[in-house]
Amino acid sequence: MVLADLQQGQQAVITHLAVANEVVKQRLIHMGMHEGEKVCVKCVMPFGGPLMVEVDGQYICLRRKEAACIGVK
Repeated sequence: MVLADLQQGQQAVITHLAVANEVVKQRLIHMGMHEGEKVCVKCVMPFGGPLMVEVDGQYICLRRKEAACIGVK
């Protein structure tokens, strides 16, 4: 399962970061998106828009493309 599959209000644990762009991957790691970290989907925008997640007390907006590269369970 990937982060983009979760619905608003669902929680999961990050299993892997497979983001192709290394700069984006490093930025996510610096913002607290580590393997084993708990993530909660706070808001899902309609029509394939971004999603807002809470990780380690921070709110982060992600494109669906990046959220589809983050594995969760």
